[in-house]
Amino acid sequence: MSLIVTGTIGIDTIHTPTGSAESVLGGSCTYFAAAASFFTPVRIVAAVGGDFTTEHEKVFAAFPTVCCQGLDRRPQSKTFAWGGRYLDDMNQRETLYTHLGVLEEAPPIPPEVYRDSRFVFLANTHPGVQRGLLEHFPARTLAVADTMNLWIDIASDELKALLTSVDGLVLNDEEARMLTGSRNNIDAGRRILDMGPRFAIIKKGEHGSILVHRDGVAAIPAYPTDVVIDPTGAGDSFAGGLMGRLASTTAADPLSLEEIQKAMAVGSVVASFTIESFSLERLTTLQRAEIDGRAQEFARMVRV
Repeated sequence: MSLIVTGTIGIDTIHTPTGSAESVLGGSCTYFAAAASFFTPVRIVAAVGGDFTTEHEKVFAAFPTVCCQGLDRRPQSKTFAWGGRYLDDMNQRETLYTHLGVLEEAPPIPPEVYRDSRFVFLANTHPGVQRGLLEHFPARTLAVADTMNLWIDIASDELKALLTSVDGLVLNDEEARMLTGSRNNIDAGRRILDMGPRFAIIKKGEHGSILVHRDGVAAIPAYPTDVVIDPTGAGDSFAGGLMGRLASTTAADPLSLEEIQKAMAVGSVVASFTIESFSLERLTTLQRAEIDGRAQEFARMVRV
């Protein structure tokens, strides 16, 4: 099935207790596409500036099922850039700088050949932009959005309007509290469903994620790993594995509670590889057999 992701491609500089990485490829669209490509072909829609180098572009070549036809190159502009430092507790980080670059300009327009995309993931960006992009995919079977605290704070009405048009929402527990006013994740999830989606996935970092679905509730732990080099991109890789699994399923209803729960487990496994290195280094060498092996091990761990 055709899977498309719209979002941000960035140039990151990252400092962690284990080391640093300067001007490496990042962004929500990038991590998502790489993770999802292990399961299904992925189309990307994003903009970059003249500082997006051939070295950055070569990273995408490591993922041959990622289609870059929707990559909007703007030579006179700057690519989105972010710098951050993780503390000793890598659940905490501080932003050193954010340069919006192309994100301050008009959003990219998806190529006409992408209009038949069936599975749509609206990676983190302004909800008004997300809603405008969604209209380009009239044949969609499943549309899922990501968001962040900034948009909940400054664009709440536009976010709520978006939620009437998507099937699912992915956000973290702090964002769920901000959006709904509830400190209980299950209650917050149900309040999100009242806004329109069929399901909500609330991420809790190293503590896993919770699925609140119209047919029930499920939980998936994070894959336990002792190798954490760089947590950047873990959430986007989780979403990529999730959507890649859903887009490749042969189940009659890919939106069922059971199928989404299975897909969450796959997302957790893929994210566990992402954090083993800076940027996409680990994903560029990852093989599908490694994912399948870790997924089987994970299934044994969580069996009750």
